[in-house]
Amino acid sequence: MFFLRNLSHTINLHPSYYGPHMKEFLMRNLHGDVEGTCSGRVGFIICVLTVTNISPGKVLPGSGLAEFVVHYQAIVFKPYKGEVVDAIVTSVNQIGFFADVGPLQVFVAQKLMPSDFKFDSNGPCYRGDDQMIEKNGQVRLKIVGLKHQATQINAVGTIKEDYLGQIQ
Repeated sequence: MFFLRNLSHTINLHPSYYGPHMKEFLMRNLHGDVEGTCSGRVGFIICVLTVTNISPGKVLPGSGLAEFVVHYQAIVFKPYKGEVVDAIVTSVNQIGFFADVGPLQVFVAQKLMPSDFKFDSNGPCYRGDDQMIEKNGQVRLKIVGLKHQATQINAVGTIKEDYLGQIQ
């Protein structure tokens, strides 16, 4: 699910960047540092919308660097257990398949697929009575497990319920 979050980030600025364009450099540095990153606590930071506050710089003793705390609003993607999402299949093997939901990679094991799905190594794909899951195909799945780590989120999904599986 997508959220609008208020976050902060600390930036150390070299003395050569002090001057009239310091604020623009801090903004570029903020976008480069945080956009596209993942924090297990916050989720995937998709985009920085606005900078709400830049603290006065504090010179660090011995190095001459200035430390700024930048407060900003960002759009973040944080998946939840039980959430139904659309994904694109990236790889298929005997034990299941991997699918991407934006920046999140979800694994669906064969045991979490309907019982009529069988692995076909010629594809490679999974074939059911009226569905086929293959690489680059679209699927609708339900997230049944999440593991939050410091810099990434891992997920396990299922297509074993009604209205889940291949999107046609």
